[in-house]
Amino acid sequence: MKSFKRLVALLAVIMLVISLAACGNGTKSTVGQDTGGSKESGGEASGTTDGADAAGDGLVVVGFSQVGAESDWRTANTESMKATFVEGNGYQLIFDDAQQKQENQIKAVRNFIQQDVDYIVIAPVTETGWDTVLQEAKEAGIPVIIVDRMIDVSDDSLFTAWVGSNFLQEGYNAVEWLADYLESKGRADEQINIVTLQGTIGSSAQIGRTDGFAEKMAAYPNWTMLEKQTGEFTQSRGQEVMESFLKSYDDIDVVIAENDNMAFGAIDAIKAAGKTCGPDGDIIIVSFDAVAAAFDAMIAGDMNVSIECNPLHGPRVAEIIQKLEAGETVDKLQYVDEGVFPAETAAEIKPTRAY
Repeated sequence: MKSFKRLVALLAVIMLVISLAACGNGTKSTVGQDTGGSKESGGEASGTTDGADAAGDGLVVVGFSQVGAESDWRTANTESMKATFVEGNGYQLIFDDAQQKQENQIKAVRNFIQQDVDYIVIAPVTETGWDTVLQEAKEAGIPVIIVDRMIDVSDDSLFTAWVGSNFLQEGYNAVEWLADYLESKGRADEQINIVTLQGTIGSSAQIGRTDGFAEKMAAYPNWTMLEKQTGEFTQSRGQEVMESFLKSYDDIDVVIAENDNMAFGAIDAIKAAGKTCGPDGDIIIVSFDAVAAAFDAMIAGDMNVSIECNPLHGPRVAEIIQKLEAGETVDKLQYVDEGVFPAETAAEIKPTRAY
């Protein structure tokens, strides 16, 4: 892909030189000058804003549209990408923070296409609404790699590969852990009342975790889901929703928080209401992501378990790009390895964690 683009660029330069020679010395060349183009987007940009310049330096130019910075997990995901796609590894990264808005991501992708990057990487806000802009990328001959959340498109050829978590399995893992935990506490036959702090509605993580939990929960008729409401994957919104739950229900046994940051907000709300949570508390906290702060919360006795969602996608995406550069085929779907981390193992495991 990159070699072809360079060949086209070289031919274009040759034709331009011939054209300028024919016009005589009175014509001033604009080759290499700033033509006024800019990369406007929903957020921060890092690296070159000119894919052609980087290609001329022998670098593989990667445009990355990130959802935003809504959580500790997202920060770790961004840092993994930035640490991987550096000049020392043969890359030039153009980074864009979409600030949780899909329209910003679509605008960023179009800017990447205009800059003729070698690869486009997207961590999508939601699953739908990508067909048109990805068709534009396909027509421009730029491979698209999706990370973290999946997309729902009419034609799977609009993206080359996806790297991320099996969110449905994460939901299964949460049910399996909760069932075993209740059994160990002698509560397997009790009435268990549950509330869920959902992530951004329509995102793959929200859909998978919600559906996975609901599917496996059906095997436990004594479990009741009192209510589900989105906390938008943020701590502040998670706290607000948990405050509402506590006002509506006085018999909550379990909180399912679809990411750690919402769990932190829920813990604050529970404590403010005069209740307790964690292994020795009134309310069981089941969370997702397993970021460093979640281990701190478990060590402090505030959280029971965090289901891992591995954010370190940079190396896997780089591996895909290197295979594509070598003309090799890649698997369409590539899952990262993940585990389940209960509170009793948190102190031992945390020093071994990379995020």
